[in-house]
Amino acid sequence: MTDEGEIRIFDALNWIRDNAPAYAKAKADRIYLEEFRKSKKALLMRKAESAGHKAAVAQEREAYADEDYQQHLVALSAAVEEEERLRWLMVAAQARIEAWRSLESSRRVEAKTL
Repeated sequence: MTDEGEIRIFDALNWIRDNAPAYAKAKADRIYLEEFRKSKKALLMRKAESAGHKAAVAQEREAYADEDYQQHLVALSAAVEEEERLRWLMVAAQARIEAWRSLESSRRVEAKTL
């Protein structure tokens, strides 16, 4: 017979299984946005150079100040937030499983001593 604790553990296991793809996607999105930030900066520096900013420092300043770059940072922030949200939910589900395992082990030891 399955008790309520075991049902909740299966719920945690199912949650991890069901949400693993979303976590993987969130992590992939974050990594992509981090890497694309470099390309975005290079493209914006080229744009600044075409606009007459010859010094690399000036190009970089213009790239960082560009609205497209600012929007990219907002998207990166959202991606990191989603990845972290899912990661901590995974950690919580794993902790719930580990706590259950510990309680079950203690229960088995206690049952043997009776």
